[in-house]
Amino acid sequence: MSVGCNIELPMEQKPNKYLDRWVEFRYFFVRKLMLVKYSYAFVVMPGGFGTLDELYESLTLVQTGKIRHFPLILMGVEFWTPMMDFLRERLLKEGTIAADDLALVTLTDSPDEAVAAIQGGMDKFYQVAETGKPKRRWLLGER
Repeated sequence: MSVGCNIELPMEQKPNKYLDRWVEFRYFFVRKLMLVKYSYAFVVMPGGFGTLDELYESLTLVQTGKIRHFPLILMGVEFWTPMMDFLRERLLKEGTIAADDLALVTLTDSPDEAVAAIQGGMDKFYQVAETGKPKRRWLLGER
């Protein structure tokens, strides 16, 4: 199921044709909470400040173990490489992140690679049945 989580903004927004449902939020923090709570992975497309905010908050939650087994896939090698270079050349060198932190994201242009990164943990960690409904979920520190 594909659910669009929209934030109410002054500029008009419309749902895309691939959504099964469309939900609107007034506050960014509520939207981000719902996105993480009800997702098993993020596939992040090129975007602006809002996209970076959601990416870095999710990455921080994974890095600190607040959420587990949550793939973060960056689609668009050309777009995301400068950011990854910055993380490696500045944050890693300064010691503000660990080398393992860079492995928390998958950078790709391949839909097949993105799907593989997501499916890699679905059976193992979420025990997703053929119906697509999870039997168990380890999220937000739950075990």
